[in-house]
Amino acid sequence: MGLASLFLIPISFYRYFPEIKKIKGKLLFFSFLSGIFLALHFVFWITSLYYTTISNSVVLVTTQPIFVAILSHFILKEKVRALGFSGIILALIGAFIISRGDMSVGKENFIGDILALLGAVMAALYLFFGRVVRQKLNLVPYIFTVYTIAALAIGIIALFYRTPFYPYPRITFLWFLLLALIPQLTGHTLYNWALKHLKAYLVGTSILGEPIGATILAYIIFKEIPFVSTYVGGGMILLGIYLVFYSEKGRKTIK
Repeated sequence: MGLASLFLIPISFYRYFPEIKKIKGKLLFFSFLSGIFLALHFVFWITSLYYTTISNSVVLVTTQPIFVAILSHFILKEKVRALGFSGIILALIGAFIISRGDMSVGKENFIGDILALLGAVMAALYLFFGRVVRQKLNLVPYIFTVYTIAALAIGIIALFYRTPFYPYPRITFLWFLLLALIPQLTGHTLYNWALKHLKAYLVGTSILGEPIGATILAYIIFKEIPFVSTYVGGGMILLGIYLVFYSEKGRKTIK
């Protein structure tokens, strides 16, 4: 998060500094909340990987569309059609099917599962407040503000738990750099761009494809062999995502 914020400094202050200075009042408050919830999302989710498997963690953290849809439906008045809701449920069922052969009742796994689920709730709140702010704020000022707040929050939490910032092998810092460039500056920034043009629950639902990629990478890197249920669940996830977006066909979702 810190590296992502640093990379954004040149363009943020060269081109968007006047807009950044205008982030005040309710807009600043909502941006602050978005940054805090993003920080808590990473703290809960990444910590869960210490206790449970990759598939369990990713499957549970991708339940966030349910919470996003509820918040959007009741607060933002972004109605979810029956077909879209069915797609969300279908995709979530597919996600749980992926992890069926990997579930454990051990204490550590249970702790990891709870942490991953909390990560999903935090991610939903992050997307929800991001949807509100992005209607009034350009992408770069928003992500610079939110990523910086998240980095500071995570840093404070790390200090509180006496988590060391160094020494680590050089390869570890290379992974930090790649995390900043690819998942954060590319992945999360694309989600935040989409929040201005798409309803929050649609952006959240697209994240449901994550268990597929995570399962593939877990097999390649950590030799976690997927079960047949992975393919069945993956197909259901893709179908569910398709149904959600198809349910919006003919409706104005881009502003």
